[in-house]
Amino acid sequence: MSRIEFKNICKRYAPHLPMTIHNANLTIEHGEFCVFVGPSGCGKSTLLRMVAGLEDISSGELLIGGQRVNDLPPAQRGVAMVFQSYALYPHMTVGENMAFGLRVLGANKAEIDSKVKEAAEILQLTPLLDRLPKALSGGQRQRVAIGRAIVKQPKVFLFDEPLSNLDAALRVQTRLEIAKLHKDMGSASMIYVTHDQVEAMTLANKIVLLHTGALIQERGSVAQVGSPMNLYHRPASLFVAEFIGSPKMNLLQGTLQSAEAAHATVNVGGQTLTVAVDARHLKAGEAVQVGIRPEHIPLDQEGASVGAGTAVAASLQHIERLGDSSLLYVQIPGQPIATVKVEGSAALAAGSALTLRLQPDQMHLFDSQGIACHRTVELPE
Repeated sequence: MSRIEFKNICKRYAPHLPMTIHNANLTIEHGEFCVFVGPSGCGKSTLLRMVAGLEDISSGELLIGGQRVNDLPPAQRGVAMVFQSYALYPHMTVGENMAFGLRVLGANKAEIDSKVKEAAEILQLTPLLDRLPKALSGGQRQRVAIGRAIVKQPKVFLFDEPLSNLDAALRVQTRLEIAKLHKDMGSASMIYVTHDQVEAMTLANKIVLLHTGALIQERGSVAQVGSPMNLYHRPASLFVAEFIGSPKMNLLQGTLQSAEAAHATVNVGGQTLTVAVDARHLKAGEAVQVGIRPEHIPLDQEGASVGAGTAVAASLQHIERLGDSSLLYVQIPGQPIATVKVEGSAALAAGSALTLRLQPDQMHLFDSQGIACHRTVELPE
């Protein structure tokens, strides 16, 4: 089994430095595709390298398949890693590059040939086995690097930002290939590191979003763990809400007026908004922030408000037309510029007066510490 458990994992590079990883606790089940995501400096690659055995663990326990591996050499962990750089041997053919690790481990020629052939079929590299890396495209080189990992038949695959060197079109293509690889090799667990939330949302069964900066020391490294849509619809904190989703969530500053089991009322610039959350643990008059995603503010093509909810006046400052959609940058009096996502053909112009309808079941509420209140109306997965 390839179940991976992180128990109070910490990493400090020197006694006078803050923790790079602090109290990381999570479990990656057998066969899951888990993505570590977060801003630069959050420690996602460090955490991955701990699993590979390339970084020491300052404290805590790391278990793979129930076995404690803190002090186990990388070669004995049953893992294979695909790095950001392809790291192919330029003088070896594709087949020789893929076979090299097995030769080092002393596998016989028949076994090596069989595993290389099988991996090449999976990755559509069979016609390229006799080529040198210099004759390959960037996407093909990355597939060779993945193939080199596949032939080892590891319990755990580790990917450290493998698509960052590819152009946009190749990233999409290779992302699909990695997703298919996971489906075809369902018995292996995969951990994938990226700073790109699109990769995280489209590839993962489970996302691990990591804190950065002072939040690591205050709240530990792990901000939230869950399915992609769970993090999107039910962010546990302001940090998660702002990181997941593009364009990011709009935030309106306000004060809590009252709280009941099914909803809370919030004063935002003199206007009362009703939010479908349970905020009874907060005090009336406490500073809060109301969050709503750009795509959850319905307008029709002419900019008229749609649906029920509280009407909020706004003025259109700028519009970005993206083809299938348009982003409206609107000013709500007394609030930061907000973003509204509408149909690409919306007939609007800068300076237009808008009425936004904010619906209780589409809004989130965060307390003064940035912690989310429990939603009482759930959005679909």
